[in-house]
Amino acid sequence: MAALLQLSRIIDSINERVGKTAAWAIVIAILVSAINAIIRRIFGVSSNAWLELQWYLFGATFMLCAAWTLRVNEHIRIDIISNRLSKRGRDRIDLMGHLLFLFPFVALMLYLSFPYFIRSYESGEVSSNAGGLLIWPAKGLILLGFISLAFQWLSELIKRIAIMKGDLVDEHAAASHHSPEAEAERLIAELGNPNATTGGEPPGDGVR
Repeated sequence: MAALLQLSRIIDSINERVGKTAAWAIVIAILVSAINAIIRRIFGVSSNAWLELQWYLFGATFMLCAAWTLRVNEHIRIDIISNRLSKRGRDRIDLMGHLLFLFPFVALMLYLSFPYFIRSYESGEVSSNAGGLLIWPAKGLILLGFISLAFQWLSELIKRIAIMKGDLVDEHAAASHHSPEAEAERLIAELGNPNATTGGEPPGDGVR
């Protein structure tokens, strides 16, 4: 288990760094959108390449931040039932969810996205829009996103088993099952204290 936990920590570290880097694509997308709008407004011209670049940047953020979001337990969830369960019961639900839902989904998407990317790359696929960008890099982001999510799934599975065996403390135990009122209080406290750390949370409203 010690070796598996070490592997889990390596996966967590890599996906967190990738996610934090990819999150900056949102800032670039905003700048591209603003510049494109200004040029269109002033000079009356636009470019399909600029528009498609915005889509690619948003897609990169979504795909490459998914694993990081899973790592920090910030995916949207409904706690109406799980809040009534014991910690052991919630752990079992998380474990079953990873095995019965997340794994089949990720496996299917990897199976579909690999040939989807390869065909596009080998053909040098380009956008059908005039002046558009290459398509295969965007399809590569889909594949890369699901690869990172597959590794994060393995990391989360290792950690959940270790937690249930008592070999690891659940770092999200206190934060993963709270009321909307508690979440609002947490956000207000963070806004009131600019120096407060957020625990490496990705962009998002943190709503579950």
